[in-house]
Amino acid sequence: MFWVIGSFWLFSCGVFAQGSTESVPSKNVSSCPGYVLQNLEENSNGLSASLTLGGTACNAFGTDIENITIQVTYETETRLHVNIFDTANKQFTIPEDVISRPSSPETSVVNSSDLVFNYDPSPFAFWITRRSDPDAMPLFDTRTSSLPPTPISPFMPEDERTSLDGFDLVFEDEYLQLTSALPLDANIYGLGEYIASSGFRRDVAKKGSIQTMWARDIQDPTDENMYGSHPFYLEHRFNESTNTSQSHGVFLLNAAGSDILLATPPNSSTSLIQYRYLGGTLDLYFFSGPTSKSVVEQYGELIGFPAWVPAWGFGFHLCRWGYLNINDTREQVIKMREAGIPLEVMWNDIDLYHAFRDFTSDPVSFPGEEMRAFIRDLAANNQRYIPILDAAVPVLTNDTDVYNPYTSGSERGVFVRNPDGSEYIGQVWPGYTVFPDWFNNKTEQWWLEAMTNWSEGGIEFSGIWLDMNEVSSFCEGSCGTGANLSNTAPPFILPGDPGGEITTYPECYDPSISGPSGNLTVNGTSTCTNASQIVGLVPRGLGAAEQPVDVVDPPYAIHNGFPSLSNHTLATNGTHTGGILDFDVHNMWGMMEERATHRALQQLRPGKRPFIISRSTFPSSGKWTGHWLGDNSATWQYMYQSIQGVLQFQMFQIPLVGADTCGFIGNTDEELCNRWMQLSAFTPFYRNHNQRGALSQEPYRWDSVAEASKKAIATRYSLLPYWYTLFANASTRGTPPVRPLFFEFPDEPELFGVDRQFLVGSDILVTPVLTPNVTSVQGILPGRGQVTWRDLYTHQIVRPDDTTNNTITLPAPLSHINVHVRSGSAILMHASPGYTIEETRQGPYSLLVSLDSNGNGTGTAWGDAYVDDGISDPPMQSRVLTFVVDDGSERKLSITSEGEFVIQQVLREVTVLGVEERPEWVRLDGEDVRAGSTDVDENGDGNATVGGGWQWSWKNETEELVITDTGAETGLDLNSDHVVEWS
Repeated sequence: MFWVIGSFWLFSCGVFAQGSTESVPSKNVSSCPGYVLQNLEENSNGLSASLTLGGTACNAFGTDIENITIQVTYETETRLHVNIFDTANKQFTIPEDVISRPSSPETSVVNSSDLVFNYDPSPFAFWITRRSDPDAMPLFDTRTSSLPPTPISPFMPEDERTSLDGFDLVFEDEYLQLTSALPLDANIYGLGEYIASSGFRRDVAKKGSIQTMWARDIQDPTDENMYGSHPFYLEHRFNESTNTSQSHGVFLLNAAGSDILLATPPNSSTSLIQYRYLGGTLDLYFFSGPTSKSVVEQYGELIGFPAWVPAWGFGFHLCRWGYLNINDTREQVIKMREAGIPLEVMWNDIDLYHAFRDFTSDPVSFPGEEMRAFIRDLAANNQRYIPILDAAVPVLTNDTDVYNPYTSGSERGVFVRNPDGSEYIGQVWPGYTVFPDWFNNKTEQWWLEAMTNWSEGGIEFSGIWLDMNEVSSFCEGSCGTGANLSNTAPPFILPGDPGGEITTYPECYDPSISGPSGNLTVNGTSTCTNASQIVGLVPRGLGAAEQPVDVVDPPYAIHNGFPSLSNHTLATNGTHTGGILDFDVHNMWGMMEERATHRALQQLRPGKRPFIISRSTFPSSGKWTGHWLGDNSATWQYMYQSIQGVLQFQMFQIPLVGADTCGFIGNTDEELCNRWMQLSAFTPFYRNHNQRGALSQEPYRWDSVAEASKKAIATRYSLLPYWYTLFANASTRGTPPVRPLFFEFPDEPELFGVDRQFLVGSDILVTPVLTPNVTSVQGILPGRGQVTWRDLYTHQIVRPDDTTNNTITLPAPLSHINVHVRSGSAILMHASPGYTIEETRQGPYSLLVSLDSNGNGTGTAWGDAYVDDGISDPPMQSRVLTFVVDDGSERKLSITSEGEFVIQQVLREVTVLGVEERPEWVRLDGEDVRAGSTDVDENGDGNATVGGGWQWSWKNETEELVITDTGAETGLDLNSDHVVEWS
């Protein structure tokens, strides 16, 4: 970057802008004067005012903007909008037709909102408090008096960029800075996409952390920027004096590259968060909660709730990069069925393509008509097919080349351009490529036509897998300009090719001890050694050399893991329709592709829910897509870290998320794959996917993995009504389906950092094995003894080993994952899990009730279930079932049914846990139910059965009352109400 003093012009990011007379940015904000608030105007929904630069411009990393505006809008009683923007509106703002925002409220909530905006006029600062607790520490506080004195030496000593030189508001054309005080060592969650070495709870007080927002194609690094950008965090505050907690959320809607620093300066009584953005505006939203779940729901009300997921999307998916032809692909379907391991969806990676080109299938290895027949065979067996769709479109290699997606797109001008108007040409798998410009109003129609032609050519997909959409390019800049376009070879050796062989043994296997087989055991002895060496990954050092500054990089160098912002992606001067630079919209590319793909699927499959899994995401992506956690490695650490990834994306309103099970990069082993197949069965998106050239890891490859997979999938499918209801709640009100333990038990500080266990909904506790060579696992039983946890499989009560901290050691043989049910719950289940989701849904239901005992032989429970056809878009008729056990002497389970959808399947079994004494009688809808043959009919009166076959039994060991319909074609009609009583 350079300054031309005489002409007052600044060259930045490939364009010229009028600027300062100073020759070099100071790169220090200590002299920045802040702003002064003037011209305050109040209105029925808040206020607006002008902010004027409070002194001489500092021009720290750009040009100070003298006049900015603040608008404060009380949008709901739980959401407050504070928007600080340049008065001239020259800074980039996200268009509302890209991410829609709620309109101003019709009725004022200024005086009823739980959030209150407070401010000092000079120097301008603001803070947010709760109306319900005005004397508590503010939720957000930018006053310098609330922050430590500056300057502060780098909190990461090896990185000069982590110095804190000043805290006044900075608003420049290429640098925005805003800082807020936090409670000391605050409980901060979110700010992604990120794999934090500190875990799901962000490190604020020890080393601190830096969340960089710059979408990046990189193989799942630790403590670095990754595929997605989500500047939203949740803070959970615990009041030690009252033993109560409250949560709130903060969201900055800005697509620019940024660093968000979390730190605690030495000897400071407060921690802090500092935003450093390379442009845009400070468009802030605050959410009052006060529960963690409600914070996430309120965030969803703003950015949009997740798309409805088709029922089949919850099945098991199988893929690999390396199914080289249709026979390889078909063989997996056959082998999975032969092994009895359910397979719902078969996928293909880029092997499918002809010359790696989007919207094609190779005419030799994946001929269109054979693919059509294969996909229709899958459909006939209630299975589905999903192919990959990469982000880049190849250019023509010569005058005789024919490739319609490029030709038609180029004719319509739908590709990103260079500043001079020529097509921007990068490099990806098929060679030199162009990139769709989603800001062009012709692009979505072109995309739809390309997908339509692909489907009509034989690839009759049920869903789409979007990859490489950060967007990724293997070279820097428009490298195809003037290049030999016929060179279509990737600029590196592919995994599995000569020179790229994957020859490493699975993690912790030592061939010098156990020989070359790589087996899990040799002569009955585990071959896993040195397990302690894989407890953690080494985070990157932030003391790397200063990133180079050139004409497409701003003076403030964010902590992008690549050498420059333009490395391995579109250059920042890539130009979109309307002159929009990729510098301003880079982080949104994937989200806009997801939106276009979702809309295309709605037109291609009218009335059916689109199913999309994508890599790069941004706020509102969940309206269009699910997400997989990227290119992980086949290690125990990555299996553990997948949990924090799943929990993070629940907060981001992208709940359909999961990891590449068994690991993508490198060679997995039997034990790791066994444990991972079990873990992933309790995450929303469940797919096994691995790398070209690595050892095959389909679950049928090992007997123990096949056994573990069948058990885990059967459990998953039995719980499908529960999963489906959780996702209906996500799509209608933003409630996260998968939760950290403290979401349900907010007043138990020992849970605030737990990320080796998680909850599915409020009622299912999952405690996976995350280390090798063990037969037990340690966990914690939340609830501090006020909640009873029962084993999902055996129904036995589990009790903590240590009642002080409620820790427990659970048996965990190789093919078993510990899953427990919370007392007070009622869960509708599928009684007979089938090979596919459709077969499972056609079978009968069962109901599992776990009473929350009050100690006098009675108890309570509650649950509900949402049921519809599983596919309609938007959802049509539906039915909601509610299950309630009131606390009283009646001991009565009420089942109520509301809605228009007709449930064809019947309820065949009701199990009630926590029935402490053997009932004297059981009645169903007022009719006596006979005691089963395994129990004693103490009445001896031959009670008549209901429906021709209902009987009950009771097990003392598990305090379990089971009421079963033994008739062949009977059962309870779930379209009407029912009552079960016992005494």
